[in-house]
Amino acid sequence: MSSNSILEIFGRNVQKYRKEQHLSQEKLAEYAGLHRTYIGMIERAEKNITLVNIEKNSKSIKY
Repeated sequence: MSSNSILEIFGRNVQKYRKEQHLSQEKLAEYAGLHRTYIGMIERAEKNITLVNIEKNSKSIKY
């Protein structure tokens, strides 16, 4: 198990749910109050997202 595995899993799930809601990265970022490039970095597991930003993302995507 790689040290980034949780980031990879989280990023894949953000992308999956974002696409299921037909949201662009830009629109999700707008709803979450984050920058579009930050959403892309999360989805590619390039950013270690904070719990505060996890909460912002989760409130922006309907499950």
